[in-house]
Amino acid sequence: MGHQPCFRAAGRRGKTIGKGIIFMVRSIVGANWGDEGKGKITDVLAERSDVVVRFQGGANAGHTIINNYGKFALHLLPSGVFHQNIANIIGPGVALDIEKLLAEYDSVVQRGVPRPKLYISDRAQVMLPYHVDFDRFEEERLGKAGFGSTKSGIAPFYGDKYLKIGIQVCQIYDEEILRQRLSSAVEQKNVTLANFYHKPPIDLEALIAHVRDLGERIRPMVIDTTLYLHKALKEGKTVLLEGQLGSLRDPDHGIYPYTTSSSPLAGYGTVGAGVPASAIKDVYCVTKAYSSCVGAGPFTTELFGEEAKELRDRGGDAGEYGATTGRPRRVGWFDAVATRYGCMVQGATEAVMTNLDVLGYLDQIPVCTAYELSLIHISEPTRQAEISYAVFCLKKKKKEKAKKQKRGRKDKYKAVSSDKDR
Repeated sequence: MGHQPCFRAAGRRGKTIGKGIIFMVRSIVGANWGDEGKGKITDVLAERSDVVVRFQGGANAGHTIINNYGKFALHLLPSGVFHQNIANIIGPGVALDIEKLLAEYDSVVQRGVPRPKLYISDRAQVMLPYHVDFDRFEEERLGKAGFGSTKSGIAPFYGDKYLKIGIQVCQIYDEEILRQRLSSAVEQKNVTLANFYHKPPIDLEALIAHVRDLGERIRPMVIDTTLYLHKALKEGKTVLLEGQLGSLRDPDHGIYPYTTSSSPLAGYGTVGAGVPASAIKDVYCVTKAYSSCVGAGPFTTELFGEEAKELRDRGGDAGEYGATTGRPRRVGWFDAVATRYGCMVQGATEAVMTNLDVLGYLDQIPVCTAYELSLIHISEPTRQAEISYAVFCLKKKKKEKAKKQKRGRKDKYKAVSSDKDR
């Protein structure tokens, strides 16, 4: 059901250890800005896996899956939840919004899906209510200069994680540690709330009670997932790592600062999931036959007006609208430059293209094949600026737009396109 992906299937290859045991981890990641159709690829490959792991991000993006149970937009649950033989894991690298995870779990079960096997890392850090509040307050403060946040608390969450004032799941169950850590964090937060955002303070006692209640609700699911995964690999089981967003949203290799706050690269999977780096054998890098993204920042081949509306309405599984926010996605033609770069930084061993049938309404399919700066063509950007400042220019409009760009944007990039016959 839905748009069918096109990909080259890989066999069950891996590193043999011990007595003929297959040491095998696959990773599914995005080549572009996210929204590439990774969920449906995970759903396909999950059938040949024993464990599916979410290793980064939080409820700020969604994977859309259509199967015999219906259409689902998963935000935190791994895409293997529809297969009863699969263990689904929330890894230590995930921004764990417990309320949203439980609501999503219940909604899946209520729609007839057998209760999935779900494990949560005891080292995962907990998204707290004030993370969402601070995300919203900051976007309000920035106004038009904002980053297009989903207001899911992601940036404040990862900020606290690396400031070492976050809360790990295992700490919820020690009342003394929980109180000490939340007291220290809330003291800092209340100073900022009062003096910078001019908002009411956080009620510490109410927060402690709320977090403890959430902890009890997930207690049966909490395990040492790192140990679980290492044992699974030694038993010859196949593990599938499910990434969120795509290469261009990586804070180190993407269009910073218009990025997410955790790394969506396959290489981070070893950290965010807790598997040996040597175990990753297949990296499936997913792209789409056209481009789309949600949020602010450079978007090279972006279309506007009726041309954009037609592509947006025809695209995806029911139009190009954010699975998390419902916002209309920005859309454009396929960007081969960005996709080559995205596959390169992901270390792709397999390339997967989705949604090619969406473009069936076109007689010719425009494709961006290079960027141009001062008449010099660039096809493989090695600098962040070559992606960040690319400006798309259709071939048929190239001459008239080039004149305007020379007057006002001499140092900006434009994209060169070629129209491919169907």
